[in-house]
Amino acid sequence: MLRALLTSALCLAALPALARENYALLIGANQYPNLEERWWLKGPANDVQLVATYLTTEAPVPFAPDHVALLSDGVPGATPPTLAAIRAAFADLTAKVQPGDFVYLHFSGHGTQAPAFDPASELDGLDELFLPVDIGPWSNQVGAVENALVDDEIGALIDGLRGKGANVWAVFDSCHSGTVTRSLDASGEEVRTRQLPPEALGIDPEAVETTRSVGDPRAPEAPFDAGEGEGSFVAFFAAQTNEVTPEKNLPKGKPGRKPQGVFTWTLMEVLAEYPQATYAQIGQEVLRRYAVKNLARSTPLFEGDLDQVAFSGTGGVRVAQWQAEATGAGLTIPAGSLHGLSEGEVLAVLASAADADDAALGFVQLTTVDTFTATGAPVERDGKALPADLPKGVTLRKLDEALDFTLTVALPRAGSPPADALLSALEELTASAGPRIAFVPAEQEADLRLAVLPDSPRPEAIWVLPATGLAGDLASTPSVLTTDRSGADLAATLADTLTTMARAQNLMKLGAAVGAGNLEVEVELLTRTPEDRTLRPLPFAPVPTLLPEDEVHVLARNGSDGPVDVNVLYIGADWSISHWFSGRLQPGDELKKGLFKISDSVLGQERMLVVVTPAKPQSPVEDLSYLAQDALDTSRSLGGSGIDAALAEAGFGETTRGAVALGEETAEGPGPAILQLDLRTVAAE
Repeated sequence: MLRALLTSALCLAALPALARENYALLIGANQYPNLEERWWLKGPANDVQLVATYLTTEAPVPFAPDHVALLSDGVPGATPPTLAAIRAAFADLTAKVQPGDFVYLHFSGHGTQAPAFDPASELDGLDELFLPVDIGPWSNQVGAVENALVDDEIGALIDGLRGKGANVWAVFDSCHSGTVTRSLDASGEEVRTRQLPPEALGIDPEAVETTRSVGDPRAPEAPFDAGEGEGSFVAFFAAQTNEVTPEKNLPKGKPGRKPQGVFTWTLMEVLAEYPQATYAQIGQEVLRRYAVKNLARSTPLFEGDLDQVAFSGTGGVRVAQWQAEATGAGLTIPAGSLHGLSEGEVLAVLASAADADDAALGFVQLTTVDTFTATGAPVERDGKALPADLPKGVTLRKLDEALDFTLTVALPRAGSPPADALLSALEELTASAGPRIAFVPAEQEADLRLAVLPDSPRPEAIWVLPATGLAGDLASTPSVLTTDRSGADLAATLADTLTTMARAQNLMKLGAAVGAGNLEVEVELLTRTPEDRTLRPLPFAPVPTLLPEDEVHVLARNGSDGPVDVNVLYIGADWSISHWFSGRLQPGDELKKGLFKISDSVLGQERMLVVVTPAKPQSPVEDLSYLAQDALDTSRSLGGSGIDAALAEAGFGETTRGAVALGEETAEGPGPAILQLDLRTVAAE
């Protein structure tokens, strides 16, 4: 098995002790009577119901329904999450727990920042707040927001649980700072952010401007901290303290979808497929899905003992098969859209969960897929039809998936000069972009959205936004001017912009899908700073933060019995792809090499990929330098091996298929591996 600090293989063999009892407190704040209705949320009630269903029906450790407490408005039978109710629920939970128990906490709702009640307790002089539904305004006399749940109190409440010996996992699907520009061209689905501007509470915006040193940017401060206690503590945050996190209708493309926190839904997706992974592995998979699905521009943050198995459970592998029950509609399994299934997907039917794929009795095609269940009907495949008489307890298994390299782009609404200029050149744009980029109307879901931002610095431009239609830093958001240019020039320039983004996007998709493989190769990425020349490992969770002049080095050891080729690629925040190294390692060889240092030209969310492929003796070294591409000008004016083939399909070759199977039918021995590491690069000050 490939061993790497940034491995994507979500399996583990550690055997920690199971918690004696498992408890959960799920808090969802939706409607705030003391705020204008435009600040109300819709997703938190759905979040806590989704989490409660997962915990009581699918979690790898048992959660009795009476051990799962819901505080949420909009949920029948639940208690509204007022400040008093939250405090009472924590007090009740603290009285119950015993040493070794496990507690899951989930907070969905608005967050914000306010001047710290005790400025000496915060590096930036600000308190992070979670807002219960009975939130009131800022009081200058008291120096606090009425009924706010302050970060220090949250830490104390968690410390109370840990002091009793309970192990705690806290998830916060809220955000506290940051700004976004909202597209007016988004689909009919409402997208809301879970960050309340301080002025909505009557706080002077100038009072929350950071004026104090925040320390080393390489070590971002978590919004909430838990101090000490006998029990362990892990915290997942939907965003850094200066970012926003959205809620939108999910799952994508599903009729009847509901408003959900993007972070909550993604986390539950990962847990449904990888219930026995470590917290670090879960965090890494969440980051990958954010990247390849364009879910949000925020960077989730993970803190605590991340090497533990989630829920204080036992390690295991990905869940990709389920025992089926015969119903009138076909074969039904306890897995659905949350588990990555979709209508029309074909699953193999096996007599036993231990059978190999080629022992399939036949196949079913999924006809209905809900969040937690799916039903399939028999379908003929590869000349094999499912027999009418099946043994009891058959298993349905996911087959090798085809990776879709198509990029769906929503067009802007007509009615503005930039949008009308683009729409008049749509035929030329479609031809220039090629078959892998599909354009859909503004009201439909898409991977990217083309939009006009009248209040932006470039109101005459077409902006390229993520699926949510929310833009964070406009300086790093791609846009193309439409003025004084022909339709052909506009189409060619915008097509080139989208193709550049698609290549980087598809490379990340392929990296996430291929994963770590089974090569006996150990890869470690190291860093050092100008101030400290000692090489230190780069962790993959939480996302490491690097500053200009920080260096990145690679250490690789080939423990297999055959040669391997190693290539290192870097996807910049400007959509550039850099090729930093290619070379061959013979069995037992070790590679130590400095790769690059961070520049200050473009900063943001960046990713490194290490591609490891088995090599045939006497064959040329696989060199993936042809994948390199220049940076995308974000403010544009007009003017070899099996993995090699897959990379060509990702958009670097001339083929036209929109999807390609990951498996190679003729492959023998270990397959390739792609290790992916997310990085944040920020300014030194």
